[in-house]
Amino acid sequence: MSADAIVLMVVSMAVIWGGLGISVAVLARKPERTDLPEGGEDTPAPS
Repeated sequence: MSADAIVLMVVSMAVIWGGLGISVAVLARKPERTDLPEGGEDTPAPS
């Protein structure tokens, strides 16, 4: 592999793993919203 290919591989791996790490850190800090009302997608709509 050439030096250009290695640099591009390292940069792209840093972007992908860095995004994953930031996502995990944000979810660990604020995992779920508690101010939403009960219910969800499985609740049938009133007709």
